[in-house]
Amino acid sequence: MPELPALSEPVYAGDLVLSPVARDDLPEIHRLHADPASWRHLPSGRHRTLLRTREMIEHYIEDWRHGVGYWTARLRTSGDYVGIGGCRLREDTAWNIYYRIDPVHQGRGFATEIARAGMGAATHVDPDIPISAILLEHNLASKAVAEKLGLRLVWRGPDEGNPDPAAVRLIYADREVTAEQLDVLRG
Repeated sequence: MPELPALSEPVYAGDLVLSPVARDDLPEIHRLHADPASWRHLPSGRHRTLLRTREMIEHYIEDWRHGVGYWTARLRTSGDYVGIGGCRLREDTAWNIYYRIDPVHQGRGFATEIARAGMGAATHVDPDIPISAILLEHNLASKAVAEKLGLRLVWRGPDEGNPDPAAVRLIYADREVTAEQLDVLRG
């Protein structure tokens, strides 16, 4: 596997330039996370304050201590903001894929590009840790991305804490996971 660039260097994934999330990304990341259109599948997740987004960004910056985390994604050609995503380590137990794409850029394969780059980076850092994707069953686009990445369903059950009591959570992984790993992923 090729060496990963230093954290200050961008990663190129298809039409995207991926850079570690930074404090300067706050306006764009907040706009995306406050946009109801980007939370169709989980309206309660929408950010209502800039403070919430700022705190999230601080956690994402801290994640890079593990050697990989979430990136800000921009188009190579124009530098336009596309979204956020990558892979982060959950409680030293499992890598978790995440992405949130600006609605104007959805449906163009960017979530898959970001997730695939995150999987590659996580595998490079520690291939012995499973890679997971946690999603809601009714989010068919996220389910399709997980399956394109070769992940398989390892758990299906109620989405604890979701305001929608009928919500079903799915956990996909690149391999079998232990009961302890599953507990962490179920959160």
